[in-house]
Amino acid sequence: MASTDTAPDVSVSALRKHYGEVKAVDGVDLEIAPGEFFTMLGPSGSGKTTTLRLIAGFERPDGGVVQLQGRDVSDLPPFERDVNTVFQDYALFPHMSVRENVEYGLRVKKVPKQQRRLKAKEVLSMVRLDGYADRKPGQLSGGQRQRVALARAIVNTPQALLLDEPLGALDLKLRQELQIELKQIQQDLGMTFVYVTHDQEEALTMSDRIAVFNEGKIEQIGTPAEMYEHPRTEFVAGFIGMSNVLERDGRRFTVRPEKIRVLPGDAVEGEPGVVRAAVYLGAATRFVVALDSGGELVALQQNLEVSSSDVRGMERKRVRLAWSPDVEFVIKEEG
Repeated sequence: MASTDTAPDVSVSALRKHYGEVKAVDGVDLEIAPGEFFTMLGPSGSGKTTTLRLIAGFERPDGGVVQLQGRDVSDLPPFERDVNTVFQDYALFPHMSVRENVEYGLRVKKVPKQQRRLKAKEVLSMVRLDGYADRKPGQLSGGQRQRVALARAIVNTPQALLLDEPLGALDLKLRQELQIELKQIQQDLGMTFVYVTHDQEEALTMSDRIAVFNEGKIEQIGTPAEMYEHPRTEFVAGFIGMSNVLERDGRRFTVRPEKIRVLPGDAVEGEPGVVRAAVYLGAATRFVVALDSGGELVALQQNLEVSSSDVRGMERKRVRLAWSPDVEFVIKEEG
């Protein structure tokens, strides 16, 4: 991530957008540093996409300010903002070749043909589409079309690139491959990426920082490690990965399933209970344990020398669950 000594590339303050009684964005504040990969993460209807559209200029705010490098652009149309947007549905021109699609923005800016060709060749190489310049979008796979959309968006070297769930239409394996590629491209360019997704694994994989949205507000902003290891609210703990919420001695805190050790029932430490379900996941096993004291905890244990038949035999057995106090993180009540 780039230094934050200069003005933020993207800054929004007290941002609001309402649709009738629905508060889609309800007082959002955030700053995104130059060269940062910043992800807005949240469930459907949480306000992340509307915030992105307000930054892009596709929507006008009902209140608050949008700034790009310190310049107030709140009332400017999209074409007067130095940002480009990549969408899930690619939005390519089907009658144009890959090269023509990529060159389109440069042509609008009246960049000379030879310069356009050189720039298009450069970015197509960057997105691993050498040799595809003369094909039409209909001749490409979904992953290739998304690479063309990315090339078209970065060829103008905008101040910031806005990406609205760009990998959402792809299958899991391809999505995971493109996550790594996209992060590498962002680092190579040193460009600010503002990324919207509902996929927490995608956010953890790619981001320098993450903002978790819920009901039009930001619940927490932090690095992937901070968000996962130190969730401040029950919503964040539950949305980014799986988490157990416990109450002991007047404290409300979370413990991640992988931090819990599953011990034999005759062990001297830990919370006693009975395995209600054991799910074999290949690399690990998920245990759902009904505690003698009431309630359930989920534990995740690596399968170092365990088979699926061993796992099935664990159900209805007595166990004890233990964890270090160091992995407990106090959370605040919702609202």
